[in-house]
Amino acid sequence: MALETVNPATGKLVKRFEEWTLEKTLMELEKTARAWPTWANRSFPERAAVLFRTAEVLRQKKEQLAQIMTLEMGKPVAEGRAETEKCAWVCDYYAENGEKFLALETIESDASRSYVAFRPLGTILAIMPWNFPLWQVFRFAAPALMAGNACVLKHSSNVPQCALAIQNIFEEGGLPNCLFTTLMIGSGKVDEVIASPYVQAISLTGSDHAGREVAATAGKRLKKTVLELGGSDPFIVLDDADLEEAAKVAAQARCINSGQSCIAAKRFVVVEEVYDLFLEHFKKEMEKLPLGDPCLESTRIGPLARQDLVDELHEQVRTSVEHGARVLLGGQPLEGEGFYYPATILVDVEEGMPAYDQETFGPVATVIKAKDARQAISIANSVPFGLGASLWTKDLDRAEEYAASLQCGAVFFNGLVKSDPRLPFGGVKLSGYGRELSHYGIREFVNIQTVWQK
Repeated sequence: MALETVNPATGKLVKRFEEWTLEKTLMELEKTARAWPTWANRSFPERAAVLFRTAEVLRQKKEQLAQIMTLEMGKPVAEGRAETEKCAWVCDYYAENGEKFLALETIESDASRSYVAFRPLGTILAIMPWNFPLWQVFRFAAPALMAGNACVLKHSSNVPQCALAIQNIFEEGGLPNCLFTTLMIGSGKVDEVIASPYVQAISLTGSDHAGREVAATAGKRLKKTVLELGGSDPFIVLDDADLEEAAKVAAQARCINSGQSCIAAKRFVVVEEVYDLFLEHFKKEMEKLPLGDPCLESTRIGPLARQDLVDELHEQVRTSVEHGARVLLGGQPLEGEGFYYPATILVDVEEGMPAYDQETFGPVATVIKAKDARQAISIANSVPFGLGASLWTKDLDRAEEYAASLQCGAVFFNGLVKSDPRLPFGGVKLSGYGRELSHYGIREFVNIQTVWQK
């Protein structure tokens, strides 16, 4: 199997990399395991210095990295720059806060002294997707490395140049050899990597199908997993919302990264009193978003990453329409070269349709009418995913009451759902388990060790 860069804007093959053999892969895992103890014994300030320098390298190479993302998965170049800056931020954040987050915790007991220590585990395998090819990796790697772990990366097969660039960035930042290794392998070798005695735990960002497979394999080996899986996030608009602002943010929330985001809003649940007016504003905002060449600064919707993703998305739209949904905007893939799908709005969507029940990974918005706020919350909870939710109302007391009923890992009032190094990130139900970011994230891959003295 080859790992390939195919330009989504043209559909043309750019570069091919041969996959590593299993023998080479296992050899690299052993090298990482042997390098790890020296890193684990480094002080927090020493590890922090590496992360600070890594952040500097990211900022220096921001333009180059944005262009690689655009080339490999079609990300609009302006969004690629922002993603690189965010990676630098997460490195700085854990460099500044990691020691505090993992400080010894003294606990009173029958001992003369007892405390909890947070020790590194060893080598952590990251299995990462293509949609945020730098951010997904750095949000895992920065806390894992700061905690004293080593990292190996199995990246998505369509972003091999991003994967190699990440390893180079850490090396330029001063990380010792073999402590962050990109494994140039396809999904067929993942089971063997998980089974390796040199791998202690696994972090996966991907589909719920991939999550089940990895969790089952890891479970047989009694290895911990953190899973950040798919989402079908609701964007709930109540009767007292600022409709113009909500519609503006809704268009951004649905089409960020060309709609290819687990926390992109996908189902827009609007109470009937304001449904028509919101829909009018929303359609205007979706029509404003320029679609085209991701290398242009003005582009807000680029191509989808692969042709099969276009086909899958359109099949979801087509099947939903066959079952009674109506296309208000878009609804057909663009002809010509490249993997383009336009901003699309579906209305009259009901439970049982793909646009209602499934995650749509592209700029397709499903607008659903609710008779009142209570039904809106019920609709929001009616799918098997539970990653994020956006709730729009001027009554924040009411918002907090409803937030307690939402089955998801994050609720944003009157704003765009987003990840932030300072806040824990993750989901419930089919959206996975465990948390990344914040102090919760850095404690996922450590040995929480009790020490009792007399």
